[in-house]
Amino acid sequence: MMSSILFCLLLISAAAFFYRNAKKIRRNIFIGKDFKISDHKAERWKTMLLVAVGQKKMITRPVSAAMHILVYVGFVLINIEVLEMFVDGIFGTHRAFKFLGGFYNFLIGFFEILALGVFIGVVVFWFRRNVLRLKRFTNPELKGFPFRDANIILVSEMILMTCLMLMNAADQSLQLRGDEHYHAAGSFPVSGIFVNALNGFSHASLIAMERTAWWVHIIGIFAFLNYLPYSKHLHILLAFPNTYYSNLKPKGEFNTLDSVTDVVAPNFNPAYQSKTDPNHPQKFGVKDVQDLTWKNLMDAYTCTECGRCTSACPQNMTGKKLSPRKIMMDTRDRMEEVGRNMDKNKGVFVDDGKSLLGDYISTEEIWACNTCNACVQECPVNIDPLAIIVELRRYLVMEQSQSPAALNTMFGNVENNGAPWQFAQSERANWVSEK
Repeated sequence: MMSSILFCLLLISAAAFFYRNAKKIRRNIFIGKDFKISDHKAERWKTMLLVAVGQKKMITRPVSAAMHILVYVGFVLINIEVLEMFVDGIFGTHRAFKFLGGFYNFLIGFFEILALGVFIGVVVFWFRRNVLRLKRFTNPELKGFPFRDANIILVSEMILMTCLMLMNAADQSLQLRGDEHYHAAGSFPVSGIFVNALNGFSHASLIAMERTAWWVHIIGIFAFLNYLPYSKHLHILLAFPNTYYSNLKPKGEFNTLDSVTDVVAPNFNPAYQSKTDPNHPQKFGVKDVQDLTWKNLMDAYTCTECGRCTSACPQNMTGKKLSPRKIMMDTRDRMEEVGRNMDKNKGVFVDDGKSLLGDYISTEEIWACNTCNACVQECPVNIDPLAIIVELRRYLVMEQSQSPAALNTMFGNVENNGAPWQFAQSERANWVSEK
C-alpha cells in the first residue's frame, strides 16, 4: 500500500510539473505573431507521417540514421512495458499484463532486444560526440550547456536500459527460485544471459535488486519527462506538429508583404483592393522574437541541434560566421528570456533593452547567408532557419535602411534602370551589334 501511495504521489507530481512547463512552452511559442496554416491537410498528414514518424530525411546519412531509427523505435515501443510498470505501481501488482500468456512472453523478449539496440545506439552516439568528436558536434555554439545536455540525455538512456535489464535479470532469478510474488511470466533473451551471475545472491538481495532497478527506472522516466522542456530533446514531442505545419511552398519562394503590395499593385491595377489598414502601418521584418510567427518559434523549440543544417551550409564551410543551427538556438534562447521576463511581470513583457537582432544574432551572420536553402533541405524535421534570416534582413533594409554596399548599388540600379545591372534600358540590346 505504501509503495502504491508513493508511486501515485510521484506520478501526480511529475505530471503536474510537466503540465506547468508545457504551458510555459506553449505560451512562449505564441509570443510570436498569428500565422494561419489550414491548407493541404492531406499533404500535411503525409509529410508528418513520412518525416516525423517514418524518419524519411534521416536516411541521407546511413550510419546515424540506422542508430537513430533503432533508438527511436525502441523508445516508442518499450514504453508499452513502461505502461505495465505504471499499472503495477498504482495497484501494487507485478507484471499485470502476464494474462496475455504467450504473446506477453513475445513482447517482453522483443522489448529486451529493443532495449539492447537502444543501449548500443546511444553508446555509438556518445562515442561519435565525445571520442571521434565529429566536426558538427564541436562548433562554438555547442560549448557549455548544449554539449552537457546531449551527454546527459545519452547517459540517462544508458542508465534506463541498464536498469531495465537488471530488473528483468533479478526478476527471472526470483521466478526460477519459485518466489510466490514473482510468477513465471516473460521471456528474457538478453537479461537471461546474466541470470547465472546472480546465483550467489540471497533471496532478499535479489528482491532488493529488482525493486531498486524498478524504482530507479520509473523515477528516471519521470525525471526524463520533466527534463525535456529544458533540453534539445523536446523534439521528441514537437517534431510531429512541426512537420505537420511544414512550409509546403517550393524552396526559394519568399513571402510578399501585403503592405508593400498595397503600395505597388494599384499602379498596375486601379481596381486593386488594399489588404491592410493604412491608418495602422505594419512594421517590416523582424527585430525580436515577438515579430516572428509562432511557427518560427516552434521551429526553434523543435531544433535538436544535430548540426546537419550547419554542416551543409556552404557559407559555414568557407569559414563565414553563419551557422543555421546557431540561428535556431539563439531564437530559442531569446524566446525563453522573454518568457522569463513575462513570468516576473505577471504575464506582461517589460522592455529589457535587448532584441534577437544585435544581442543574439549579428548582422554579419545574416548577411553571410546566400539563401541557398541547403539548411532547410537537410533538417530532419523540416525546420526553416532561412525564414528567420530573411525576416531579420528585411528589418535591416526596410526599417533601418542598413544593407551592404553591394546591395545598395543593386537597389539603385533597380530603381533607375529597372534591372540589377548598371545599364540603361535603352542600352541593353547593344551587345547584339558588337563584333
